[in-house]
Amino acid sequence: MTTFVDRVELHVAAGNGGHGCASVHREKFKPLGGPDGGNGGRGGDVILTVDQSVTTLLDYHHSPHRKATNGKPGEGGNRSGKDGADLVLPVPDGTVVLDRAGNVLADLVGHGTSYVAAQGGRGGLGNAALASARRKAPGFALLGEPGDVGDIVLELKTVADVALVGYPSAGKSSLISVLSAAKPKIADYPFTTLVPNLGVVTAGSTVYTVADVPGLIPGASQGRGLGLEFLRHVERCSVLVHVLDTATLESDRDPVSDLDVIEEELRQYGGLGNRPRIVVLNKIDVPDGKDLAEMVRPDLESRGYRVFEVSAVAHIGLKELSYALAELVAGARAARPKEEATRIVIRPKAVDDAGFTVTREEDGLYRVRGEKPERWVHQTDFNNDEAVGYLADRLSRLGVEEELMKAGARSGDGVAIGPEDNAVVFDWEPSVMAGAEMLGRRGEDHRFEAPRPAAQRRRDREAERDEAQQEFDGFEPF
Repeated sequence: MTTFVDRVELHVAAGNGGHGCASVHREKFKPLGGPDGGNGGRGGDVILTVDQSVTTLLDYHHSPHRKATNGKPGEGGNRSGKDGADLVLPVPDGTVVLDRAGNVLADLVGHGTSYVAAQGGRGGLGNAALASARRKAPGFALLGEPGDVGDIVLELKTVADVALVGYPSAGKSSLISVLSAAKPKIADYPFTTLVPNLGVVTAGSTVYTVADVPGLIPGASQGRGLGLEFLRHVERCSVLVHVLDTATLESDRDPVSDLDVIEEELRQYGGLGNRPRIVVLNKIDVPDGKDLAEMVRPDLESRGYRVFEVSAVAHIGLKELSYALAELVAGARAARPKEEATRIVIRPKAVDDAGFTVTREEDGLYRVRGEKPERWVHQTDFNNDEAVGYLADRLSRLGVEEELMKAGARSGDGVAIGPEDNAVVFDWEPSVMAGAEMLGRRGEDHRFEAPRPAAQRRRDREAERDEAQQEFDGFEPF
């Protein structure tokens, strides 16, 4: 059964915003008290947060679909809908968030670091919020926006100071078990270790973490064996320790050739050339191992490596090794640039940025793309003529109609707002006053205007009678 997972594909969906409410306040002797529809609630976000108690992505391997809750719709009486609850997903320290194309979206290091993987949709405005001096009684409300939906990839890169690398059965797990309190599985066959192990080491006043990176063999950087699965765990380490087996029973192997093979795999993987190295000649408690260590040590030191002869079983040379690692770790920490205060970068839009684009496609369709037009389309109830007219007014004020004319659009041409897979397509009719004809202009309700003088009402009634009489006089029976 899988107990350690360091790479998963996660399907996240934020909550949809709640719809706004179209309502008119009514009470005794006041049947038209004005609009009182409340706004819809915001949809919940999907948030990734670093939690030190989490060490694997196993939960998301078994349950890769995660969705936040939707916002509630608004109600009459100016009651706004409840916001959807955010979905907080705990991830291990060192988790990298990527899109499906492999682009890094976030690098989560440090307890409490968060990233909004999917943003909830905004709630729609109720007709009370849409009312104005000209639009006293809107007969419509805006729909809630849909939340973000997408796929992300989570990769875990272990946050450790020291990485132990080497062939299977070189003694890395034994070494980490005696340097720290970690208790990895130890056996005398290759690939005993199937997951990275972490241990905390204290040497003097320095406390650092050591990671055992399993499965490195020739060809690991190209996917052979288990090495490619765990090479990413080396990336964050400040110091690399080559653990070389001086008592191997394989006739075609020796410590120097093992070192060359592992170094070549690290070079092929890339990005690790500047990390300080230490060489550990392990298993010197075996007589042949001690002799071989003394034989190859001058060659390794001539290459510039610091060499330590140790025995994890007999606890030989461990103190010197732990203090040497502490020295290198302390130096690496001191060399890191100090963390600067959080800065907010403001990138204002260009003065000539209209906020949308109009392009003519090969089939003659005109496509409008932009944050505002696409959001407004999602907010519109196309079953309500007044709401459609309100959308037309907004697009006209934004300049979409003018740009369509400049692009060569004519009456009856097809116009699509949004991407190909989620667009609203309609036949364009420029400068048309759409919706709520019964109320005059869009959203204007004369029932809320001041009463006309009696003389004016009388003249209007007489004019209506004259018009009706003329129609009757012109009627010809069958």
